[in-house]
Amino acid sequence: MTFAMTPPMGWNSWDCYGTTVTEEEVLANASFMAEHLLPYGWDTVVVDIQWYEPAARAGGYNDGAALELDGFGRQLPAINRFPSAAGGAGFGPLAERVHALGLKFGLHIMRGIPRQAVRDRLPVEGTDFTADQIADQSSVCDWNTDNFGLDHQHPAARAYYDSQLRLFAEWGVDFVKADDMLGPYFADEIAAYRQAISNSGRDIVLSLSPGRALSLGHLDHLRHNAQMWRVSDDLWDVWEDVEAQFARMARWAPHQQAGAWADADMLPVGRIALRAERGTARLSRLTMDEQRTMMTLWCVSRSPLMLGCDLPSSPPETLPLLTNRDLLDVLNASRNNRELLREGDLVVWGAQSTTSEDRFVAVFNTGPADLVRTLPVGDLGVPNGFARRVREAWSGDEPAIGLQDGLPALEVKLPAHGAQLYRFPGE
Repeated sequence: MTFAMTPPMGWNSWDCYGTTVTEEEVLANASFMAEHLLPYGWDTVVVDIQWYEPAARAGGYNDGAALELDGFGRQLPAINRFPSAAGGAGFGPLAERVHALGLKFGLHIMRGIPRQAVRDRLPVEGTDFTADQIADQSSVCDWNTDNFGLDHQHPAARAYYDSQLRLFAEWGVDFVKADDMLGPYFADEIAAYRQAISNSGRDIVLSLSPGRALSLGHLDHLRHNAQMWRVSDDLWDVWEDVEAQFARMARWAPHQQAGAWADADMLPVGRIALRAERGTARLSRLTMDEQRTMMTLWCVSRSPLMLGCDLPSSPPETLPLLTNRDLLDVLNASRNNRELLREGDLVVWGAQSTTSEDRFVAVFNTGPADLVRTLPVGDLGVPNGFARRVREAWSGDEPAIGLQDGLPALEVKLPAHGAQLYRFPGE
């Protein structure tokens, strides 16, 4: 069965809390999402990295950290941060509370098996083998010391992932962000993880990270094994990070399809970095125009949307960024999404609605100064007959359609790093 039929939309703790998020903070963001964003399709809450590390700190990782594991080397929530996990309950109680809000519950996990389990020679559930026998101790992550990779030539390697995913399914997990999978590309690990999800008996969306220089040559394998995959390293609240995604998403957008989504990474809007990896607590350093540009590019390229902010403490102007119906229509119900034009600082994308004859046109100014341009609608993927009227999504304005050389044309005025999304109703 195919799921994630539209790009997943949710919240992830990383940009705001790094490795240190608590149960109380997860629930506060989940409650805000349920009240204000669920009607617009935002429905997934994800606890990011090192939820199993009792001594986790802001600004980095503790090398060789003592992790919370069960007797089979599987990660358990740190009780000092997730008190409902006491008594072996794991994430079951937290997932139940998130589900009661009408939301889905997700978590982050690193590729492989904890080094601590290998050191202690913990048994692999359902086998006669131990963790040290199935680990590939030469396969390590270059930025985190929690795990070794698995030796997939060993018959019990997949049994470990089966065991881990059985536990996640018992907890009620709906979404797994599996990290250190794509750079380099670990095909055997990805396939084993997908099979373990299938064996778990629960529908669990699989999101792969971090992306880096991900090749389109992996497209078929990605589509077969995952619902989401990152196309870049971590994105933060600087314009250069956002601008770099234009070229990446132009490559990947033509290949987006139901159940298989290239992911431009999280959205650092609102208030972020309360206890994060980079920088101190702040409002997003992206201007409001840059935040609108980011949202517009993510939606017109049909990237999944994962918020990185602390929702309850973000400023009121954050909410309209996330609840624009035209933006969400092009995200959830469009086709032929593609870059149409790139001339200097001007970038134009187009798409067609799948529920009507409407056409969408996104216009971007990637430059540092205001931009004014007259664009014939025929160059925007819009038939001339559609040009009787048009609505711009962010302003709600209905600009007049003029003529250029006797053809319908749209005059656009864009601020530096700004974007507009136009909706042309069908005939």
